[in-house]
Amino acid sequence: MFGGKIGLTEILIVLLVLVIFFGAKRIPEIARSLGKSLNEFKKGREESNRPDSDEDSKNDEPKSS
Repeated sequence: MFGGKIGLTEILIVLLVLVIFFGAKRIPEIARSLGKSLNEFKKGREESNRPDSDEDSKNDEPKSS
């Protein structure tokens, strides 16, 4: 629809809608909480990609038949 490009007009419209819905005072709070949420998501994703030493030790034990 937009060709994948967001221009200044679209950004201004989004900001105007945010101000109307949330008010100018709440926008910094929302942005701060969004940033914290993204950081927590990244930490969780990094931890899930890291091999755990507990899982490695479980895999080293021989399985009983």
